[in-house]
This record gives sequence, structure tokens and C-alpha cells, in this order.
Amino acid sequence: MDRIAMLSELLGQDPNNAFARYGLAMEYSNSGQLEQAIDEFHKLLSANPDYAAGYFMAAQTLMKCDRSEEARKMLQDGIGAAERKGDRHAQSEMQAMLEEIG
Repeated sequence: MDRIAMLSELLGQDPNNAFARYGLAMEYSNSGQLEQAIDEFHKLLSANPDYAAGYFMAAQTLMKCDRSEEARKMLQDGIGAAERKGDRHAQSEMQAMLEEIG
């Protein structure tokens, strides 16, 4: 069974499994299925608004699709999430990417 199928099966058993949802989004992104990845990132962040890594990787995926405005918004939301969690590393990574986008 491939990773996408395995993670999808896990999510079928527990749709609120944030780690599996993030993993599925990453698998889709890494395999070039960018729209599916973005959809999974949105599901992840809707259920887990403080999952800082999800914002960062969603923004990177959006940039691959030339959707810079959406990526910018995703990073701004992610910076807020990182601040709430006190995750300075994630906050600085997203701030740097936001400045790169302009």
C-alpha cells in the first residue's frame, strides 16, 4: 500500500488525526498533486488552526501554483499561529518567506 492510500485509510478511521492529515498533504505536494495538497492543508488548518508547520508548507505549495496572494495570506495566518504557540522558529521561517514574496 502506498503512503497516500495508507494515510487516507488512517484518516478514514480518524478524520481529526492532524499528523496523518499533514502527512497526506505533504505526500500529495511531493508527488505533484498540488490542488489535492492545498485541499488537505485547508482541512488540516480548519480543524487545527495552531498547526504552524501546516501554514508554512501550504504557502510553499501555493507558491508552486503561482498563487502568491493566497500564499501571503497563509503566511500571515501562520505567523499568528506561531505567535500564539510561542514557536519562534516557525514564526521566523514564515516571516522570511513572506519577505521573499514581497
